[in-house]
Amino acid sequence: METNQDLLKKLHFLTDPELREELLEHGKWLTLNKGDVVVKDGQYVKFLPIVIHGSVRVYQQKEDREILLYYVRAEETCTMSLAAAYFNNKSSSHGIAVEPTEMLVFPSELITKWQLKYPAWNKYVMRMFRSRYDELIGSLERIAFDHIDVRVMEYLKQKSRTDENKLIQLSHQSLAHELGTTRVVISRILKQFEREGKIKLFRGAIEVIQS
Repeated sequence: METNQDLLKKLHFLTDPELREELLEHGKWLTLNKGDVVVKDGQYVKFLPIVIHGSVRVYQQKEDREILLYYVRAEETCTMSLAAAYFNNKSSSHGIAVEPTEMLVFPSELITKWQLKYPAWNKYVMRMFRSRYDELIGSLERIAFDHIDVRVMEYLKQKSRTDENKLIQLSHQSLAHELGTTRVVISRILKQFEREGKIKLFRGAIEVIQS
């Protein structure tokens, strides 16, 4: 069975043994189930998580609609939480585990201290910001320039490739949340795709036929 020390050794940015020891000393290990809330919109963020296994969905919600911002996966942290913790602001997004997830969380006041003390930590933080910036710019471009039916098909193809399964367990409402639109719009597009022979619809699942 892997120890916490073994798990930390898998984090490639942890090249400094002293930083690794501080993470073990100040960090708290959390195991989350699918659906567990990590952070809520409007909550002051007093901790910063680093995902070890699993993934967390970060999104914003307005009334009955959601817009996906990004996923936090192994070796990553949530930059929205990072920014909120760094400036002692409230979170502007929600974070929820989408599968069984293990993470290490530590007090937010250590962020600035470690940036000054450990070049490896500072590089990690900057890399996370740049990665999320690129993701958000890409999402903005798709929303601005790609028609919604194009975005739906591209999402389904990518999901199928990632899961290595043409049958995707996904409801119309969940797909609408992923793409920032409504269930009615998604259902209309999916039915059209089915008529065109691109997909097959099942209860709570979508089979991608067009590769």
